Amino acid sequence: MNKFIPIALCLLSTGAFAQEAKKAIPFAEKQTDVMLKAIPEAKATAIKPNSVVPRTLDTKGNLVLIPSKDWVSGFFPGELWYLYEYTHNNKWLTAAKEYTAYIEQEQYDKGTHDLGFKIYCSFGNGYRLTKDPKYKEVIITAAKTLSNRFSPKTGVIKSWDNRKEWKYPVIIDNMMNLELLFEASKLSGDSTFYKIAVSHANTTLKNHFRADYSSYHVIDYDPETGAVLHKQTHQGYADESAWARGQGWGLYGYTMCYRETKNPVYLEQAEAIAKFIFSNPNLPKDKVPYWDFNAPDIPNAPRDASAAALMASALYELSTYSTNGKQYRKTADQILSSLTKHYQPQPGESKGFILLHSTGHKPANSEIDVPISYADYYYLEALLRQSRLAKGQPVVAM
Repeated sequence: MNKFIPIALCLLSTGAFAQEAKKAIPFAEKQTDVMLKAIPEAKATAIKPNSVVPRTLDTKGNLVLIPSKDWVSGFFPGELWYLYEYTHNNKWLTAAKEYTAYIEQEQYDKGTHDLGFKIYCSFGNGYRLTKDPKYKEVIITAAKTLSNRFSPKTGVIKSWDNRKEWKYPVIIDNMMNLELLFEASKLSGDSTFYKIAVSHANTTLKNHFRADYSSYHVIDYDPETGAVLHKQTHQGYADESAWARGQGWGLYGYTMCYRETKNPVYLEQAEAIAKFIFSNPNLPKDKVPYWDFNAPDIPNAPRDASAAALMASALYELSTYSTNGKQYRKTADQILSSLTKHYQPQPGESKGFILLHSTGHKPANSEIDVPISYADYYYLEALLRQSRLAKGQPVVAM
């Protein structure tokens, strides 16, 4: 592990764990101040044109900026909205509006399934907190754009275009984009979005999961018949391995789908995924997973703090629906404690990122043991959810 900032916590009760946000949010604010100062400097040397938001650090520790087209672009605006939500400080509101505006054009991007990540994390949170009618229209337009990638023949939304190795690839990550469709259905009154989301969730449940409820990363469909052509784990160690962040996408996705539909099948699926993850013998004691549960070099394999933060956020919501709620909440508390104590940089370092030790795409030797903006996003979301539960509030604010 790299250097970390120790934060003393009492671990004796859930109430004690709820103090996490009181310490972690001020740290996140100070780090984000550093980030906002680092961004203009990084723009001067950005490799990609029109780079507007941070993604990670390069091997020399330089801030990597990305254009709005990148699938990660919505996370930093989302972080700013979360800071505003927790603190009510207008400084964060102003910054959130500025960086959200940079992503607006993505509502029309027909070439990606990642509109949920890009638009819902930014405009979705923005609309929830401000009720700005312009944000509402962006959400609905993005949902219409995303819907164009749905095929009644396959029953799912296509993930990637122009990939020679696949005909109609669908990745487990795509479960996360369904929240945009559910929200757009409520905002517009158009049930088409809802029906597409349900079809995608049902088809993914049928085809993406193994008998032990671990998930493949990619399922390739025949676009003419809807038949499954191939199953693999593109970003994991091997096709039959369990890529950690992919398991997190599934856990979060089916928990969210249960919230939106109240279909008990989705709740059962989320609980089964949770059982696979948290009873896995290769899960470290601190509950921050290795990048793949079957990585051959465990215990020396890289960790993935982004997967841990994602899982913690999902568990807080799942805890409010399940009879295993107390255990889920306890586990989420333990994850947040680990991340806060052992996966943060020293104050002011790492260009303002909040968490260290994430793994992006190890098979491609890309973003290994680095900070990544989506790790920070789900970490802040988990902290907010923990705080709401401690106050007796709904875990998912509407």
